[in-house]
Parts: sequence; C-alpha cells; structure tokens
Amino acid sequence: MSTPYMGMIAGMALAFAGHFGGFGAFLLVAALGGLGWALGRWADGGGNVRDVRDAFERSRR
Repeated sequence: MSTPYMGMIAGMALAFAGHFGGFGAFLLVAALGGLGWALGRWADGGGNVRDVRDAFERSRR
C-alpha cells in the first residue's frame, strides 16, 4: 500500500472520529495512530524485544 493511500485512510479515520465522537475521540485516534506508526517503523527497522527491555532498564537508573 502506498504512503499517500495510507495517509488518506488515516485522515478519513480522524475525520470520522472527530465527527461522530468529538474532539476527545479525535485526539485518541490521533495518539493511537502515532503509536502504531512508531511501532511499525521500529519493527521495519529490525526492532528487537530486548531493545524495549533495555530502554526500560536504562530509564530506571
């Protein structure tokens, strides 16, 4: 699926959330979409579960 097509789908999802659910739903859909995008980029880059564990261990120190 091409990037413009994915952007169109994301925009339509945000529009539906904003129209039917209000501004709070719009923000929730936008935040979850951003999280999904970040996780997808991480997985495409060869992400590893150990990377996540190490990041949490470093933040506790």
